Amino acid sequence: MIDKVLDFQPAIVTTGRGFEFLIGMVCLRPLLSVKLPVLPLPLPRSIVTRRAHRSPTCSPRSAIHLRPHRIPNSQRRSASTTAAVAAFIKSARDARSFVTRFKNFVLGTTLGLTIILGYFYITDTRSSIHEWLVIPCLRYVYPDPEDAHEFGNKALKTLGSFGLQPRERNLDIEGDLFVEIFGNTLLNPVGTSAGIDKHCDIPDVLLNAGPAVIEIGGVTPEPQEGNAKPRVWRLPSQKALINRYGLNSEGADHIAMRLRQRLREYAYHIWGIDEEAEQKILDGAAGVPPGSLQHGKLLAVQIAKNKWTPDEDIQAVKRDYVYCVETLAKYADIIVVNVSSPNTPGLRELQKVEPLTDILTAVVGAARKVKRKIPVNVLVKVSPDQDTEADVRGICDAVWESGVGGVVVGNTTNKRPDPLPTGLPEHERRLLQEQGGYSGPQTFGRTVALVKRYRTMLDEAAYSNMDNEAPPSPIAKSSSFLEPPSKVEPPTNPGSSARNEPSTTSSIAASAKSLLLETHEETHPPITDSEVEASVARDKQHLKPETPEADADSKSQPIIRLPERSNPFSSFSSTNNGSSSSPSSQETRGVAASSSTDAISPPSTSSTLSSSSSPNHSQRKVIFATGGITNGAQVLEVLAAGADVAQVYTALVYSGIGTITKIKEQMREELAKKKREAEK
Repeated sequence: MIDKVLDFQPAIVTTGRGFEFLIGMVCLRPLLSVKLPVLPLPLPRSIVTRRAHRSPTCSPRSAIHLRPHRIPNSQRRSASTTAAVAAFIKSARDARSFVTRFKNFVLGTTLGLTIILGYFYITDTRSSIHEWLVIPCLRYVYPDPEDAHEFGNKALKTLGSFGLQPRERNLDIEGDLFVEIFGNTLLNPVGTSAGIDKHCDIPDVLLNAGPAVIEIGGVTPEPQEGNAKPRVWRLPSQKALINRYGLNSEGADHIAMRLRQRLREYAYHIWGIDEEAEQKILDGAAGVPPGSLQHGKLLAVQIAKNKWTPDEDIQAVKRDYVYCVETLAKYADIIVVNVSSPNTPGLRELQKVEPLTDILTAVVGAARKVKRKIPVNVLVKVSPDQDTEADVRGICDAVWESGVGGVVVGNTTNKRPDPLPTGLPEHERRLLQEQGGYSGPQTFGRTVALVKRYRTMLDEAAYSNMDNEAPPSPIAKSSSFLEPPSKVEPPTNPGSSARNEPSTTSSIAASAKSLLLETHEETHPPITDSEVEASVARDKQHLKPETPEADADSKSQPIIRLPERSNPFSSFSSTNNGSSSSPSSQETRGVAASSSTDAISPPSTSSTLSSSSSPNHSQRKVIFATGGITNGAQVLEVLAAGADVAQVYTALVYSGIGTITKIKEQMREELAKKKREAEK
């Protein structure tokens, strides 16, 4: 029985260090009649729980049973206190929820307003980011100007498809810059030159940017690549360009397809998508020019021959130009015949009188055959390098002989600034040796001088066609414009309203009246009574006696019809023919330009748009001026020299799409400034 003497009832516990101990009570069962209970060792509950997790296989018998932890009475809370705390927590949560909602409302409203205001700011041509952010970024990312130009056009085209393109919001609705061209009252006398949109990618984007005339192209009959790249260079210090594109074109058929698609989309929203609807638009039934499809604006398409067409084969050259007219003229308001590109070998030889007359006659004939009621007007683009007396007179003769509506004076020039500007960087000096056409502010003086010569010779040819009568004196031509004009309303019908309603403006005419009187008083001292009496007595000595024979002879004299004056800025230049040199300072240019506004008059009510395409030798020829125009004062100066529209190219490249808006604002400021000075 010795093996039954000791009987153990072990209890397995665990300390924090993981050692196991055998704790029990030694029971001598033979000596005791009662069984002693197992005494548990009091241990912290955390220790027991940790051990229970570590020994999931521990049997219930060996587990230690501990009493639950009780909260002391001093720490216990009543039911009312618990409810108050819960209510407080709920109110705090509600307060935090209100603050959060208000904060989200403020942030959302701010974000929405920022997006809306940002949209209106970025898409406004008056925004400075177009000049000071977009252009520098393009020049930095694309060192090649042609790559930058193509990317810019693609970006504008993409933005335009979503309605996000920059646009002019301060529309020319006041009529202070209205001019009349080919029977259409234009909103302003500013346009863009060919080369900005060579392939008709963004015509509507350009029209919405502010110009009244845009020129796309040049377009050749067949697609051609142009000259090898690189073919464009920047001269940033002079804000000038040198290019030798060589009339790269996608071809007349491709451009005509885009123009027709544009016309069909416009017609779809009015009469549907069919040929009848298209013809209604072309006939002017929509009340807008069929080219621009916008009130007070015109679209011109420049055409040229392919470079592989022999220059000496005039018939082949004529076929090239006529094909372009037949393909494109239907969708344009103006066709510009380019015979002056310096980058197409032999093209400028076509500016000689005989070949030019043949080409222009063929183009005008083809334009008259276009199947639409509103006629297509034709201009010829001449080179600034053809500036001799014989060259200018020969071109003017060809214009009158062929029935062309006018000329575009200026293109890129083969000449370089002489002398070279001071401080010109060395790499730009090397670029000046590149072959190609130069364009920049330095060419402006030549443009003004050339415009004056073309205006003088074209007008002289007009008077020579009217029985060789001499033109009236400058002050006589302007005197009829001294009466206060009526307020102008934008035309609604390009076929009649432009001719049959007054197209003068109160602001520009009022300043013109005061400026003209001031100029006349300075150049013509007041006439005294004695001088008047002496003049009357002198005239009486030379007057024929009033006899029936003299009266019959007087009635048999032909009536002289004066040329139409459609440019409200032009007649001041005629009053200053004695000083034909270009003003040397910006202030002088502003005075001359502002004073040019004296010629505002209501357009003729006897002629209509349908007659504008016929070669009328008494009709004043239109002049578009391009070359070096960068600001509003220069626009006013070139208009004063005799131009009807000033076209911009290089300035757009350097200043961005807001250039036209800025130029028009400068024009208004200059006119207002001179008006205030005249009123003092």
